[in-house]
Amino acid sequence: MTPTPLDASAFDGAPLIDHHCHGVVEQTLDRPAFEDMITESNWAAPSGTSVFDSQLGVAIRRWCAPVLDLEPHVSAERYLERRAELAPELVNERLLRAAGIDRYLIETGHRGDDILDPAGMAVRAGAAADAVVRLERVAEQIIETGPAAAAYPDRFRAELREQLRLAVGVKSIAAYRIGLDFDPERPDDAEVIRAAERWLAEIEAGAPVRITDPVLIRFGIWCAVEERQAIQFHIGFGDPDVDLHRCDPLLLTEWLRRTRESGARVLLLHCYPFHRQAGYLAHVFPHVFCDVGLAINYVGARSPQVIAESLELTPFDKALFSSDAWGLPELYHLGAHLFRRGLRATIDEWIRADEWSAADGERLIRKISGENAIRAYGLADEPAWCGATGVPA
Repeated sequence: MTPTPLDASAFDGAPLIDHHCHGVVEQTLDRPAFEDMITESNWAAPSGTSVFDSQLGVAIRRWCAPVLDLEPHVSAERYLERRAELAPELVNERLLRAAGIDRYLIETGHRGDDILDPAGMAVRAGAAADAVVRLERVAEQIIETGPAAAAYPDRFRAELREQLRLAVGVKSIAAYRIGLDFDPERPDDAEVIRAAERWLAEIEAGAPVRITDPVLIRFGIWCAVEERQAIQFHIGFGDPDVDLHRCDPLLLTEWLRRTRESGARVLLLHCYPFHRQAGYLAHVFPHVFCDVGLAINYVGARSPQVIAESLELTPFDKALFSSDAWGLPELYHLGAHLFRRGLRATIDEWIRADEWSAADGERLIRKISGENAIRAYGLADEPAWCGATGVPA
């Protein structure tokens, strides 16, 4: 008897939690601005070319166009024309609600003034939302107030605890600022004070307020460990500010050894092209989880293969869903759609080969869609911001 593959209803009883994303912009976008948001490059496409000529660009024309009353595979020109005909609020609402994401964990440390905050996202998406705190931004907020260097360690700890009152975890962009090959040792307060003195002196000399000191970044990470937090790390693929060879999660191995009994949970984000390495770390360390969020949108039609590869070693209790969407509601819609489609295709292949049962596949869907995130973050039943009201719960 031929095994019966899953149908789309397999996702019906699995609430979807986007455990790492940002917010949307709410303004009409011209073509250059839109194309800038569908590439990780910080350069415009070369003359005579378009960012739409990519897996992501094709996926937008295929899967987002119908949400805006267009035929699939419409031209980029017509897609953007139709988008501009609609109010930005309506574009956001249509695409976010079509995504079917039930809960968003939103990190606003990158250009937070340009995007909707968690409360605004809850309203626009008609969903639940919680906040995630960027550690490096906490440090920059403190230093902007001009504290004495000697006060920095206590100020940071106090500010982090305050911001965590309305947050479910933290994120570090150490991969961008110092690489993941950082010293795994926890710096003591004396080291931190000396580093704060150097940073304050640089700012007084005219340097921008941008944390790059390895001691201060490590201190922030260790403070989050001591708070027993869920700690997100950018891993792998990203914009040109990152040195990709220093974003391999295996570089965190010694730090993971030192934190495995701390009570902190470590969430490895994106991971491509290091998703197999991330799966290994989730396999051997009890406190490590991982996803392939950002990659799913960018590989588009190839997303089922990346999802399948990410599940080779990753324990099924450690795999998470995220979109890593920023700015465009298309990225949330596509992230959710390509995730569901890719995971279902992967499971169906195993079912057809008689390696898996449908019940095993349905259980995996529930875990990755939301159950694992609830456990990793210790999510309460009530989010910080609720559905259509956008008010604190």
